[in-house]
Amino acid sequence: MFNNPEQFANATKTLFDLQMQTFNALATKAVQGVEQVVALNLATAKQSMENTLEASRQFSQAPDPKTAIDALQARVQPGVTEATAYGEQLKQIIGDIKSEFEQAADTHLAEAKNTLSALIYDVTQNVKPGQENAVEIIKAAIENAFKGYEQVTQSTREAMRRVEEEVASATERLKAAQSQPPTAH
Repeated sequence: MFNNPEQFANATKTLFDLQMQTFNALATKAVQGVEQVVALNLATAKQSMENTLEASRQFSQAPDPKTAIDALQARVQPGVTEATAYGEQLKQIIGDIKSEFEQAADTHLAEAKNTLSALIYDVTQNVKPGQENAVEIIKAAIENAFKGYEQVTQSTREAMRRVEEEVASATERLKAAQSQPPTAH
């Protein structure tokens, strides 16, 4: 068992520091992803506004109603194409975030496993008769903490997978819409 309470405190602090590093790394990746999505949304909104202004100009300058309707219909397919491109870019950003999340989680998970292994080893050394139950309690607490840590990591992976699937599904629907010819009235 620990020779003194300082060993246990240091081991616990190390484990806590690893958890904080992991959460900070994941939070940083999330913020970077949000920044990328915001930049994509701003660029898309700007392009959409420019396209709308151009379509409005063409509509207002049309010499007759048929030309005006044709001008509006001509914007439908490029709009779907732009939405598809947006979906592809968003899918790429989400995929990159997912990869970075997994890499950060795997790195910190490995560090935590090593730290926990060392912590459990330290706990089981120098066990005095009668302290076996205390050692088992400490080992169980450490293992439960690690299982919780693994569960958070797994939940994060699952959430990222679901977001990625939803973006991919929306992108596929946009691609399908893009392949449909515009309907004439």
